[in-house]
Amino acid sequence: MNLPTLRQLQYLVALVELQHFGKAAARCFVSQSTLSAGIMELENLLGARLLERTRRRVLPTPLGGEVAARARQMLGIARELVEMSRYGSEPLCGPIRLGVIPTIGPFLLPRVLPSIRHGYPGLELQITEDRSQRLLERLGEGTLDCAILAFPYPVGELEQLLFWEENFMVALPRKHPLARLKRLTTPRLESNELMLLEEGHCLTDHALSACHLERSRAGATFRGSSLYTLLQMVAGGQGITFVPEMAADSELMAPGEILLKPLDEPGPHRRIGLVWRKTYFRKEDMTLLAAAMRQTLAPRATGEAYQPT
Repeated sequence: MNLPTLRQLQYLVALVELQHFGKAAARCFVSQSTLSAGIMELENLLGARLLERTRRRVLPTPLGGEVAARARQMLGIARELVEMSRYGSEPLCGPIRLGVIPTIGPFLLPRVLPSIRHGYPGLELQITEDRSQRLLERLGEGTLDCAILAFPYPVGELEQLLFWEENFMVALPRKHPLARLKRLTTPRLESNELMLLEEGHCLTDHALSACHLERSRAGATFRGSSLYTLLQMVAGGQGITFVPEMAADSELMAPGEILLKPLDEPGPHRRIGLVWRKTYFRKEDMTLLAAAMRQTLAPRATGEAYQPT
């Protein structure tokens, strides 16, 4: 039985993702004619059409989409075989494709990456920022090796290792009536002032859970696509929002315009952890990576990192 080659599978995955022959050929470092011939050979081998070709773009057929999804997994396994032989004997060495969610990345990575790179100079972290669900999908496809998520969050059969926990702060305009209080409880928060992240961001779910509020009853006046947008709205006096504790001293806070007050509800309000596939061969490296992050963050333990104004 003739089997597809890894090169043919690479061509298919590139075309399904980019939907353009020229761009797919450039990604695979081949000419368009070579890529087109490889796809035709794959379709002839399987005896089915995998792609729908139009004048402007290339779309996968239902079968083509399914084959491409399996191809990603096979290419991931092939990549791991190479890395296992090349980097398997050294701790945290070589490339690791790491995903991180937007409400963690800007605050965590600048703090932990310098010490990790100093301690493991052979490590090549390739970082992707995306929402939790999409990161899990990419882990399943094999296009990511691991991801940093906020918990609780359902991760199925993925292995996980928690390395941090924190509480939420309430960001409000400096002249807000609640600014005189040192700590804020849920009853003090007016729902008609609350601004939240849009659907798909787990930070909102965690913050509302800490406040014992349901998303459908939160009554948010504005839903933003990023924490930066929400904080700009707060700085402009448009409302209040929730901020993770690790963001308390970040550059996102407009000097003199935003006050942060601890959310006086039982915590921790969210936990931070690393997840990876059970079949991933670099499990010891995952433990080392999580430990390095925990060690770097340790001096900034919850309750010590921020002193309220």
